[in-house]
Amino acid sequence: MAYISPELAASRAVSLPELLSSRECRQARQQAWLASHPTATLVVLTLVVPGAVKDSPMTRRVFNLGRQALQQMYRQQGWLCLQQKTLALPTGCEGYLALQADARAVKEAAIQLEIQQPIGRLWDIDVLTPQGKILSRRELGLPERNCLLCNQPAKICARQQSHSTEQLLNAMERMLNDALPA
Repeated sequence: MAYISPELAASRAVSLPELLSSRECRQARQQAWLASHPTATLVVLTLVVPGAVKDSPMTRRVFNLGRQALQQMYRQQGWLCLQQKTLALPTGCEGYLALQADARAVKEAAIQLEIQQPIGRLWDIDVLTPQGKILSRRELGLPERNCLLCNQPAKICARQQSHSTEQLLNAMERMLNDALPA
């Protein structure tokens, strides 16, 4: 996956129809990748970004850290990368990796990245089997992700709008600052 320049971010609010359309397009891209690499495990990197602005200099820096971590992960594991691509979209950056590796092992390694890296909570790393099944944390016996600000499940806080977008973005920025080298 290629580096994405933070200076070129769209930095504009996206509408709900744009977000829904981008999800449909991502699913279509995933299916095309799986068809192109029928024996590969597909890794898709996106971000957990509160608010309407999904592509900003901050989100691109967070994305680039995730991209680097994934590349380091597959190299350390000795997994063959068949293809990789990065997309810079107003609805948020997307990264794709087709790996010649066991999907469960890839998901376990990706979860470790999300847990061990200071910024990992902001990464959404989906792992799809060659058949197109998305592996979940629950299938590996892990709990749902917690909120960025409290210990409640993130889905509950989001549904109840327990925290303001500003509070969540501030937490995101703190996490980014903690992750960057001094």
